[in-house]
Amino acid sequence: MAVKTRPVSYVDGDVELEGLFAYDDAVSAPKPLVAVVHAYGGRGPFECERAEALARQGYAGFAVDLYGKGVFTTDPGESEALMQPWLDDRAALQRRLQLALQAGADQAEADGSRAAAIGYCFGGLCVLDMARFGARLDGVVSVHGLFVPPPQETRDTIDTKILVLHGWDDPMVPPEQVVSLAAELTAAGADWQIHGYGRTMHAFTNPNADDPARGVQYHPDADRRSSRAIENFLDEVLR
Repeated sequence: MAVKTRPVSYVDGDVELEGLFAYDDAVSAPKPLVAVVHAYGGRGPFECERAEALARQGYAGFAVDLYGKGVFTTDPGESEALMQPWLDDRAALQRRLQLALQAGADQAEADGSRAAAIGYCFGGLCVLDMARFGARLDGVVSVHGLFVPPPQETRDTIDTKILVLHGWDDPMVPPEQVVSLAAELTAAGADWQIHGYGRTMHAFTNPNADDPARGVQYHPDADRRSSRAIENFLDEVLR
């Protein structure tokens, strides 16, 4: 097994975007596509590492770019400024997500007819929106994601299977939002799961997260448990 990576360029109007595609070149047949949608700072090392890990598991991993080639920051204030326009215009966000998904599916090593998406933080909101708007995905996984639904009308039914992995002590998503999401997904007839991890804050899968005062902290047990949940879910929806 040898995991290979390459940049993949795509455009939205006059904005150049660049994702990272990862695959195992020991397997000649096209592999199910799993898109990785980044947190609010942009596509960075964390998402690229996740795409490579997915390739080692037998998928075609694609770390997407929603902000533009080379746009990435670890500064919270700068990250919020990058994210906010997309929270304000969820239709534009959906268009860019679809472009990213198509860019991944166009790769020769990917089987776009079997596809899922995993999103972290802001990316968790993104993948939930993909399910809400009817993207052609077999499953989506929101990992310490945001739950606020888009203001515009979405599909009455959700066909995509949904897995939500949530830190119960995440101050950005209080328990009432978790209950609201469950009610929303139930009303849409979705096949959904929500896993809540006790004594766990936001960004629990990111080893570099260490700011408990802001409610952001890595949690190794929740990271390990959520990783196993993701593996089981992808095996169910894509194999």
